[in-house]
Amino acid sequence: MPDFDPRDPNELDRIKQAIADDFDEELEMQLEDERLDELVAEGMSAPAEDTLDRKVYFRELFRLQHELVKLQDWVQFKKLKMLVIFEGRDSAGKGGAIKRVTQRLNPRSCRVVALPAPTEKERGQWYFQRYVPHLPSAGEMVLFDRSWYNRAGVERVMGFCSKDQLEEFFETVPAFESMLVKSGIILVKYWFSITDEEQEFRFKMRIHDPLKQWKLSPMDLESRVHWEDYTRAKEEMFDRTHTADSPWWVVQAVDKKRARLNMIQHLLSQVAYEEVPKQEVQLPPRVRNPDYKRHPVPPELYVPEVY
Repeated sequence: MPDFDPRDPNELDRIKQAIADDFDEELEMQLEDERLDELVAEGMSAPAEDTLDRKVYFRELFRLQHELVKLQDWVQFKKLKMLVIFEGRDSAGKGGAIKRVTQRLNPRSCRVVALPAPTEKERGQWYFQRYVPHLPSAGEMVLFDRSWYNRAGVERVMGFCSKDQLEEFFETVPAFESMLVKSGIILVKYWFSITDEEQEFRFKMRIHDPLKQWKLSPMDLESRVHWEDYTRAKEEMFDRTHTADSPWWVVQAVDKKRARLNMIQHLLSQVAYEEVPKQEVQLPPRVRNPDYKRHPVPPELYVPEVY
């Protein structure tokens, strides 16, 4: 079968449409982020922000996502193990950043782990035990949307752990992470940082937006009351778990676009990856058998074409 012929107008139009459809996936996500404009028009005031130009944002995002694909290829090729932890206050933009990292990657070797609250059985286990099965194997990238640092944050602030359990966590987590690193895991820890005013605005946006109300849990609302408690908890967490083996990296996240680009750029810098040599892909010819007869699909099986 011949390759695409860009000189064929019909074929060129199809190629352009396919590329546009791919870009539209990201555009849909971005437009969803910007639905807050309607809420601002209704009287809500957003914190002043020097927003990154949309063209610049998309150009850089697609370039960085292309590099992420190369990074994933390298991780698979070299059988590396990569673990990325995303932490931060509620509504700091962790989920949106994770989506942009994974959007173009192969889900067979890139997983997102977002564990629910521990079960009764898990509460009786070694604290790190429920996280261990989700650690990356050779050739895998794993992204933790929150992690064992729940103990240093929400569990501490909301009284879900005792002072002794908290102290044990702080004493053991550096050794635990050091073991992960020595076992060959590339561990990267991000804290997404937003201001008090920005979190208040994002919470209000979620309250007024029926498509985003599911993101607001009673625990999220309670976090507004405990803003200063969470700040103190974060400061001690940094002080006691920022080590040479597993340092923390703070992402300024008030501007979501800049936060995503800066985080991805930094993530790429953590591995000295190279482009993996690949064999040229050739589409085999279609086999046609003279005895094959295609049967029509019954009309009642088709989805109604409303659009």
